[in-house]
Amino acid sequence: MNIGQVSESAGLPAKTIRYYEDIGLIAPSRSENGYRDFSKQDLHKLAFLARARALGFSIEDCRTLLGLYNDQSRESADVKRLAQDHLAQIEDKIAQLQDMHDTLAKLVDACHGDHRPDCPILSGIASEG
Repeated sequence: MNIGQVSESAGLPAKTIRYYEDIGLIAPSRSENGYRDFSKQDLHKLAFLARARALGFSIEDCRTLLGLYNDQSRESADVKRLAQDHLAQIEDKIAQLQDMHDTLAKLVDACHGDHRPDCPILSGIASEG
């Protein structure tokens, strides 16, 4: 398969596929004319990476997950630990977003939004630093 075909099948832009090759996540073979020639295994890896990235895993976590996926002697505890760490990071981000939401909602509620120049939103932002 060429890069266009694998891009469409894996749901990844060609630029991302080239990047994954540059950083060593995939290593497609090359035809005599130098074009990338992706195998079904390459496509499977790219689809795996796309799903892992959609779940928010970092590139390095994806590298680790691929290594674990390919290691038949892996322990599921290693995979679970990585996923639990990532889940904890997501939960922290959710908590931060909820705090941001709550603060901004209070500021918006406090603002009359009329012709007066005083604005609790600007005052609140200025005092948060």
